[in-house]
Amino acid sequence: MADEEKTYLELSEEGDGSHKFYEVTVKGKTLTIRYGRIGDDGQTSTKSFPSPEKAQAEAASKLAEKMRKGYAKAKMGVRKKRAVTRRAITSAPSTAKQAPVLWKFDSGNPALGIFIDDTRCWVGNQGGKVFALDHEGKVERQFQLPDGVKCIVADDVWVYAGCDDGNVYDLTRGIPRLAYQISEDVDILWLDIWDGILGVSDSQGGVTTIDPEDQSLWTKKSGGYGGWMVRVDKRGVYHGHSNGVAAYDLDNGEKLWEQKSATAVLFGWQTEDTVHAGCGTSKVHCIDKGRGKELMVFKCDAGIMANASTPDGKYIFAGDSCSSIYCFDDTGKRLWKLGTGCGSALSMQFWKDKLYIVTTGGYLACLDASETAIKAAEAGTLPKTREIETPKGKLIVPSRDVETTADTDEGVVIECIEDGSRLRMRVASKGYHKDWNVQFPKDMREKGARYVVDEVRESARSGFYRAYGEIKKLDASAAAPKKRASAASASGTATRRKKS
Repeated sequence: MADEEKTYLELSEEGDGSHKFYEVTVKGKTLTIRYGRIGDDGQTSTKSFPSPEKAQAEAASKLAEKMRKGYAKAKMGVRKKRAVTRRAITSAPSTAKQAPVLWKFDSGNPALGIFIDDTRCWVGNQGGKVFALDHEGKVERQFQLPDGVKCIVADDVWVYAGCDDGNVYDLTRGIPRLAYQISEDVDILWLDIWDGILGVSDSQGGVTTIDPEDQSLWTKKSGGYGGWMVRVDKRGVYHGHSNGVAAYDLDNGEKLWEQKSATAVLFGWQTEDTVHAGCGTSKVHCIDKGRGKELMVFKCDAGIMANASTPDGKYIFAGDSCSSIYCFDDTGKRLWKLGTGCGSALSMQFWKDKLYIVTTGGYLACLDASETAIKAAEAGTLPKTREIETPKGKLIVPSRDVETTADTDEGVVIECIEDGSRLRMRVASKGYHKDWNVQFPKDMREKGARYVVDEVRESARSGFYRAYGEIKKLDASAAAPKKRASAASASGTATRRKKS
């Protein structure tokens, strides 16, 4: 009877952050491969070879390929299974007239992640794919993350994707980099971020804030379950769950107010002064941030899966479970209801007379929300919708690879030091706070190594820096870093690099 040889690998936290296993078993001429999420049975494939040596050679090749991608030998059962809760993706067709959809892009899987700014339209789906398109629908970037995308959020110039593997990836540069790692026992539902402080809501009704070094600042448990709404700003964290919405002080987690009129919260939006909770009860509740007072309720015809507003809060949008989109004014008057034609909106964002949605059908769609276009649609006149195909080409995956340089004249030098059990990044160039940490990709940190970045920006709350621009690893033979002058940041505010 042939001996059985089994090798078990996992993608470790020091790898690309995924929560997956890969097991190879050779028994005589038979090769069996089992793979999937840690804690699950996974999928199995078996193949026979002409000889045991051929089977062994193929096994070695498969294992070497996985280990090059960051997998490492592990003991089965040590790492916990990460619980994953996903939004329901069932959706009924709309009976309303069709909305004026200018273009739509099929991402390939139901999509929750969306972010729109002046330059790009981002979509992230449950297959882990992220695409960045321009405002005409041309795909400019395409990434493959290790697990399903929960949401895409922005913080100043940085764009992040939160995934089912519990990790948050920085998409700002050409290659996704690991930015945050969340405890494996947390079943994440939603994320938001402000000035490097991450707000995390979970399936148990908890909300936690995490600093740029993955250290928990505070955790609060609500009186309900779930938590598909979390929004963060300089004043607080706004958490919506099954039994209402609560606000907490950003610094210490002290509860500021609680509003129980909004129940079964499935999505949340914020303006400067208000938060909007979209609920399974078919209502959107507008709540004052300062007092927690309910200002207005917007009534739809089915459960709300996503909502948004114009920046000034004058117009409020909602998407229901029957593939319809609504628009209200700030007095609560319903202005229109139209069908998406591509599934129910799971997330949405308004941007310069356009309403962008990502749907249960996997689409990123651009709707013309101008008054002229809406009136025409209600009268039966629609623009021709352009359908954008996924371009061929390799998707970029998270990587620790980095270009090297010996030039320290065109950037700020930072170094990786060991601080207890953690690797920290500190500025080595002259004129900076030497005791401030630098927010820097987790999987690129190497004890004793030095790196050059375009600049470091002081956080708005002060106390730490954020690495901005391209990252290069400094050759060991490079000269000592020089003192650099201060400059203005891309956002127009002073980039305070030097120690005051």
